[in-house]
Amino acid sequence: QVQLVESGGGLVQPGGSLRLSCAASGSIFQIISMGWYRQAPGKQRELVARISVGGSTDYADSVKGRFTISRDNAKNTVYLQMNSLKPEDTAVYYCNSYPQPVVKDYWGQGTQVTVSS
Repeated sequence: QVQLVESGGGLVQPGGSLRLSCAASGSIFQIISMGWYRQAPGKQRELVARISVGGSTDYADSVKGRFTISRDNAKNTVYLQMNSLKPEDTAVYYCNSYPQPVVKDYWGQGTQVTVSS
């Protein structure tokens, strides 16, 4: 059974940092690329960062140099270290397989990140 559980969000001031975690159940997540996505109010969900099984990474231009994605395949966990946070980073953050959900239309509950003074 596939399950994704995101955690680590919260309220942070501009310039602050957060580390998000995504615990994935299901061995398939060890052999596929993973991504962090976000959805701000009134906007479509967008890809923020992705990581291959081998550890190659790619980032949206808006977060390059500030966010770092990593994974621990032994723990079936994906992380997103977010530094120098900006108000425009405010969104619900989700993890999932890349380029599309391994289970059609399945997304976890996400974790809310709010950047505000």
